[in-house]
Amino acid sequence: MHDILLVITNLPDAPSAVRLAQQLIEARAAACVNQLAPCTSTYRWQGKIESASEVTLLIKTTRAAYPCLEKLISMAHPYELPEIIGCPLTAGLPAYLSWIDSETTITKD
Repeated sequence: MHDILLVITNLPDAPSAVRLAQQLIEARAAACVNQLAPCTSTYRWQGKIESASEVTLLIKTTRAAYPCLEKLISMAHPYELPEIIGCPLTAGLPAYLSWIDSETTITKD
């Protein structure tokens, strides 16, 4: 079985989401990034309850590519503490999972 992850992160606006998605694909740290419609997030930050509009990215990657992906998100993300959550996929169309695996092959240049 493939070792595929679905990684979720939220960004403050569509332009920053598009830039990050492009970086992840160019680096082969992700095979596919879905940008969802803006949502409202409510959270506690530094002792205060806040709400903000955010754009969610659903990122398909492999466990092997995850360290590179996490580093890229951390470096490019505008938040002090970005949400980066990786969920293992336990099922999926085998051909699609193979495609994710082949598209996230990080090579040393």
